[in-house]
Amino acid sequence: MSILIKNANIINAKGIEKNLDILIENQIIKEIKKNIKLEAERVIDAKGLYVLPGLVDAHCHLRDPGYEYKEDIISGSKSAAKGGFTSIACMPNTNPVVDNFAVVTYIVEKAKKEAFVNVYPIGAVTKGQKGEELAEMGIMKEAGIVAVSDDGMPVMKPSVMKKALIYANQFNLLVISHCEDLDLAEEGSMNEGFMSTKLGLRGIPSAAESVMVARDVLLSEYTGIPVHIAHVSTKSSVEIIRNAKKNGVKVTCETCPHYFTLTEEACEGYDTNAKMNPPLRTQEDVEAIIEGLKDG
Repeated sequence: MSILIKNANIINAKGIEKNLDILIENQIIKEIKKNIKLEAERVIDAKGLYVLPGLVDAHCHLRDPGYEYKEDIISGSKSAAKGGFTSIACMPNTNPVVDNFAVVTYIVEKAKKEAFVNVYPIGAVTKGQKGEELAEMGIMKEAGIVAVSDDGMPVMKPSVMKKALIYANQFNLLVISHCEDLDLAEEGSMNEGFMSTKLGLRGIPSAAESVMVARDVLLSEYTGIPVHIAHVSTKSSVEIIRNAKKNGVKVTCETCPHYFTLTEEACEGYDTNAKMNPPLRTQEDVEAIIEGLKDG
């Protein structure tokens, strides 16, 4: 099948190139230039629209196997394709946990048959995501994982996290850290502050995230091994990561749209749509996340 996209603004390494045509034949881009005259089976007028390379989501939850009522490979990958994402990496908080060769193979093979985009599994750091014993990272790498994480749960013990960084590095696997001190979080429901007091809900202090970010940054600096911090939500976490990067520590991070668009005030009226982990924070935190995104 041939597709001709007309009058597109193309975003690439050069910046934005305006009003170009793109000829696609049998799913392969054959030509990009102005005013392509060839006929095609399908013509798309992209005037005023932007065309860019497929996006990559390095942190998603397909919940297959075990929790398919929440999401599965078909629904998750279809949503990704609809949003312009051509590759996604799925977290291991499934049932059973992605901590062995068999579960990784199940995801890889099912994705080949059913997924609408490329699916790359992320293996667990520890067996059962219990934070005690390291998972079989080498064997999982052979099966197809691209990173390791206990996302959804933190690796609470510093000694285990240090060993995880060293062990994962042997297989060229990045550790993605869910930074949450469960002792400080105390099973809270939302951000600790004025709003949690007003609603009478147990709060999760911002320090529950930031102290773990500081710990993992220090372990990365000590070992000289990279670490990636997931879903950053606090001002102090941004400052810790920014300072670490300035000092040459191999730390990277990510955040989520709700952490730079919403605040804890969305919990007003006990709206459970605003309940998440990490919780929504304050306006000050939102502004810090935005600044962190701007300066990298």
